Amino acid sequence: MYSARDRVDNEEWLTRIETAADRLELGSEARSYASDMFLSQIPASDRSKRAIAAASLYAGALIAGEERSQTEVADAADVTRLSIQKRWKDILEDAGFRPPSW
Repeated sequence: MYSARDRVDNEEWLTRIETAADRLELGSEARSYASDMFLSQIPASDRSKRAIAAASLYAGALIAGEERSQTEVADAADVTRLSIQKRWKDILEDAGFRPPSW
């Protein structure tokens, strides 16, 4: 879980998630899941925050039933597809979801 302070301290990254979600035309449920997962996984380095934000957005879209490809999310979030591929399953598991087996 995260604190209100985490939300304030990471406003820049939450805005980046929102901007990428706009590009992907994702709904409010996917955005909410993505923000919550990001705030629950906040890494120390800004470099890692970019990848965690993108992977959280990918995972949030999956949970909300608004699937987008890893490539689409990577392009919208300005990261590599590999950044998402390496992280999204762990983010889902840490949030209490079982990742798909495909």
